[in-house]
Amino acid sequence: MNLQENHSSRPLTVCVYCGSRPGHDPAHAALAREVGHWIGAHGAQLVYGGGHHGLMGAVADAALAAGARVIGVIPEALVEMEAAHRGCTELHVVANMHQRKQMMAEHADVFLALPGGIGTFEELFEVWTWRQLGYHDKPIGLLNAGGYYDSLLTFLDSSVQAGFMGQWQMELLRVSDSASELLPALLKAARPDAPDRLEQI
Repeated sequence: MNLQENHSSRPLTVCVYCGSRPGHDPAHAALAREVGHWIGAHGAQLVYGGGHHGLMGAVADAALAAGARVIGVIPEALVEMEAAHRGCTELHVVANMHQRKQMMAEHADVFLALPGGIGTFEELFEVWTWRQLGYHDKPIGLLNAGGYYDSLLTFLDSSVQAGFMGQWQMELLRVSDSASELLPALLKAARPDAPDRLEQI
């Protein structure tokens, strides 16, 4: 699996993992729209799971409205369940989840997890595992707005204290409760020569 391909000739690409449901708190959908808008407003592009429902649809719609290219990747079995987003700039229908995750990772310059369920957790932990094994060196962010991931972060700290993880592994995951702080930090880490407009909101 080659995740180190040089993509310097195209826009910086943010791979967003998030829920296919909207959640009960409207703040989660507002956060997804903020992220999508930021991506488009700062000349980046989005790659995500290709769905039209929930936070997935919110981030994609906002990115498109802000002028971003949006690449959706969805398994054939989920085209109806997650309502494949036919408005994507590119929509790739693949055979299975493994192909979905690999294609998303290959397109990405950075990874960002928003609130979501077990699919979001699994995607985050997989790219984090790949990073600590050296399969890629792409920045990974966890957007903890509203404290959604507080309990998870407490558990992860307990894993470090118990000796099953090292602090260096925790430090591979950039955590913030602010999209406007986390996104430019991730993109600058991915491509230090990126234009200064990535610093601006």
